Amino acid sequence: MLDHKPWSQSIEADPLLLEEVRKQGILDDSYIVQPLDVIRRTMARRMTESFGEVPHFSLKSKIEVDRLQAVRAAINAGRTDDRISFNDLIIKAAAIAIARYPAINASYHPKGILLHANADIAVAVAIEGGLITPIIRAAEEKSVADISAEMKDMAARARRKRLLPEEYSGGTMTISNLGMFGVTEFTSIINPPQACILSVGAAFEEYRVVDGAPYVATVIAPTLTCDHRVVDGATGARWLQQLREVIEAPEEWATA
Repeated sequence: MLDHKPWSQSIEADPLLLEEVRKQGILDDSYIVQPLDVIRRTMARRMTESFGEVPHFSLKSKIEVDRLQAVRAAINAGRTDDRISFNDLIIKAAAIAIARYPAINASYHPKGILLHANADIAVAVAIEGGLITPIIRAAEEKSVADISAEMKDMAARARRKRLLPEEYSGGTMTISNLGMFGVTEFTSIINPPQACILSVGAAFEEYRVVDGAPYVATVIAPTLTCDHRVVDGATGARWLQQLREVIEAPEEWATA
């Protein structure tokens, strides 16, 4: 319930906006207007441009994470402040998959496709008034512990709005994880000029059968959304296949 004077009666009221809202049949005392700050305004502009100009398509997969969870538990045994998050491991796995299959690590330009040398992974971080995407540069070259330390530092500074522009500008792929909210599957809007964004949800148990033998696996159902000007269906599918192979064999790379 609104417990203060309606925005329509305030000196800040925009007559043109007020007229537009009234045309929609919305009563003057039934809403307030929250002004757009720089972050929300920039995000709104970029997402509108992306969804309107970039031809999006999405691919979904299912990946078993029982072994990844076991490796994470082993790494974190006895740790307190420097614990490795599930998302830290996903960042590293995505970077390895890019190194193995770099065709999606690209961006569109009217004069050609830019193929990037490193996996600069942007990670969506929720902040007051919107979100920001600090970047783990050359993530394929860093240990899980290094990635975790960088993410903790940048996420904390992002929430205090203390990131430097070069820490959130650029990036060759974005990862958005909503698993902590219980979301299991979702799709995201591409962050231009990147060609792909990986949406990761919460792990869940699933009944499976292999060679006639039933078992219960813990899985995630990530969605890869791609710019069709840069990545076609087969390319995106092959990268997701690489991601699945990396995640399902974590003992080869998931060390602190």
